[in-house]
Amino acid sequence: ALGELAMRAGLPPGLFNIVTGQPEEIGRTLSASDDVRMLTFTGSTEVGKLLMRQCADTVKKVALELGGNAPFIVFDDADLDMAAEGALASKYRNTGQTCVCANRIMVQAGVYDAFAQKLAARVKEMKVGVGTDADVAQGPLINEQALAKVERLVADAREKGARVLTGGRRHALGGTFYEPTVLCDIRPDMAITNTEIFGPVAPLMRFETEEEAIRLANDTPYGLAAYVYTGDLARSWRLAEGLDYGMVGVNRAILASEVAPFGGVKQSGLGREAGRHGVEEFTELKTVVIGGM
Repeated sequence: ALGELAMRAGLPPGLFNIVTGQPEEIGRTLSASDDVRMLTFTGSTEVGKLLMRQCADTVKKVALELGGNAPFIVFDDADLDMAAEGALASKYRNTGQTCVCANRIMVQAGVYDAFAQKLAARVKEMKVGVGTDADVAQGPLINEQALAKVERLVADAREKGARVLTGGRRHALGGTFYEPTVLCDIRPDMAITNTEIFGPVAPLMRFETEEEAIRLANDTPYGLAAYVYTGDLARSWRLAEGLDYGMVGVNRAILASEVAPFGGVKQSGLGREAGRHGVEEFTELKTVVIGGM
């Protein structure tokens, strides 16, 4: 499909190529080639690090969009209905299988129970099924390994004291379907808070103060996307500055735009996609000094 669209767009033959085969072999070949001056990759942090090492021998420029552990922070002055809808959109789109999905939903203590009830009620209404069917809001996970990972994370959380508000098991449809899930009483020592879930599970953590929220949110090696829901403009700026993330959405659950730079910090990657900055990633800055003419 991408190749067909490239031709329709009028790209010159040979400019856009689709290479199929073993990912490891393709990655090694592109990384080692002197003809390739830049490599861009979207995927796991583990593979991104491997490609960086392989590109070092040719001092190749890289742009990496890697994993995330996105905090979704709800303050007690937030519009809870808007925050619940935002969490629904950020957490469950594509069955939770995107790098910018909300991974840790952190709610201030004063509105924790009310928000949990609102979110769980909305999640219970989600229709699970085949994506081509009408009104379906969630499809299956990509494979059995992804399903097993979600089951393992939920089991670990429950063993350590988490409660299931809705979902929490394989869906009756079978296959790799998993019920849209909301967990509460989540703590930082649970595996689910330190792992990119990549599944339809919303773990709800409690915090007391703004400072605690920032500390908990930044307590991760990743820094791709973060979300803040508040009615206080001054607070939104403090959070935007204090969160160690490449992208911060304030009262917004969708960050991506063709005109906005997309990318992370720390172990979530290097460089930016989209917008002017995304184009500049594929260029080199040259200094020319002329004198004596």
